[in-house]
Amino acid sequence: MMSQDPIRRAQELMKAELPKKFYQTATVEQDGEGFAIRLDGRGVKTPSRKPLILPTAAAAEHVRAEWQAQENVIDPAKMPVTRLVNTVIDGVSDNAEAVYEEIVAYAGNDMLFYRAESPEELVARQAERWDPVLDWMTESFGARFVLVEGVMFADQPAESLAAFRHELDRHRQPFALGSLHVMTTLSGSALVTLALARGRLSLEEAWALANLEEDWTIEHWGHDEEAARRREKRFEDFEAAYRLLRAIEG
Repeated sequence: MMSQDPIRRAQELMKAELPKKFYQTATVEQDGEGFAIRLDGRGVKTPSRKPLILPTAAAAEHVRAEWQAQENVIDPAKMPVTRLVNTVIDGVSDNAEAVYEEIVAYAGNDMLFYRAESPEELVARQAERWDPVLDWMTESFGARFVLVEGVMFADQPAESLAAFRHELDRHRQPFALGSLHVMTTLSGSALVTLALARGRLSLEEAWALANLEEDWTIEHWGHDEEAARRREKRFEDFEAAYRLLRAIEG
């Protein structure tokens, strides 16, 4: 008799170790100037034991919905907004300047600057789809960037990075900054992330630009199921960060 699938068995063991759901109803209640999550009337805390309080009702509703959607166990893997909120409260809030500088560092070495040397089809696709974001940066903020072929690092104009900093300053609120940081690291592009935050790109358009080279490879070399699962998970976190940003900034 064939033994049980080891992957499924491992998944079942992981699920068995998750804490059981101990509440019936998740609600949002105003707490001072913020909005707290309550489980059967009791407050929720982050892993560092800080109160889980959001600055807007819309943001709190995203978290509440995740807690309410839990069934027999509490599975953090199914709570991407809550995970991000915990990270912001426990980490970003006390290290906002470092997070800000990491995003700026991405802008100085952005994915959009580094172009393929060949094949021509990929070169043309990058120009067609990535250049409009760079054009928007130039037209809207006066930021011009240097493009290079290959992966050799190129210094970007100081005035262009200063323009990016100026625009990023509009998103200094810790939850907004944490959301932007997640989207930047997952996409590889601070410029795409800024364009998404400002409504220049839709969520789907931004994700497509972030995965342009991967999509080209899939078209020519085929689909890999494991890679597809990893990408699906990355998009889940990317979308959660975007939803939190919208809920924080409106």
